[in-house]
Amino acid sequence: MPLTAQGLVAELEAAADPAAHPNRHYRGAARVMGVRMGTVFDIAKAFAALPLDEVGRLLDEEPYEARLAAFCVLDFAVRSPRMADADREQRFRLYLDRHDRIDSWDMVDRAAPRVVGGFLKGRPRDDLFDLAASPDPLRRRTAMTAPLAYTRPPDLDGIEDLLRIAELLAGDSDPLVSKPVGIALKHAGAAGPDLVRAFLERMGERLPAPVRREARAKLS
Repeated sequence: MPLTAQGLVAELEAAADPAAHPNRHYRGAARVMGVRMGTVFDIAKAFAALPLDEVGRLLDEEPYEARLAAFCVLDFAVRSPRMADADREQRFRLYLDRHDRIDSWDMVDRAAPRVVGGFLKGRPRDDLFDLAASPDPLRRRTAMTAPLAYTRPPDLDGIEDLLRIAELLAGDSDPLVSKPVGIALKHAGAAGPDLVRAFLERMGERLPAPVRREARAKLS
């Protein structure tokens, strides 16, 4: 099994069955190969050592599953405790530089916490605030989803930035953004309950009711 983008795509094609796996949640315009999500993840995990230039080639592919697999590869790769910081930074930069290849929320959710949030742990997080100001809802979703990295294990400095971003995006009308605001606050409530209680008290009804409910879900 060659560790190349072409080799990974061949594995996806061999597993494709469009009639059985139409993937109805994908709303983009790209071709759907018809690969079961668990199979996409398994193939990506087998290619976790894919060289970075090959990940870039994979991101050039048109099919939805090929690009999702690329972001899964990035996620699996940075999970290795032996990965050098320079290699983590390269994957972080690739995610940001090729954000235009993201056209589905699951690509963000799969990679943003570890690839983006994980790299920025203990570092300046200006990139997240830049993403939060983007007109692209999927970039705003990255801004809100990446800080999940700071909820387990708890990183209170990171949670404070999570709350700052949640405040910026709390009134976002796009469900691609508003839903992850609530999810991030729920996880932050488990990791830093005092910070989240203070945030909820300060924000009051400026937070939409569904977000408030989600944020309180793990507060005792």
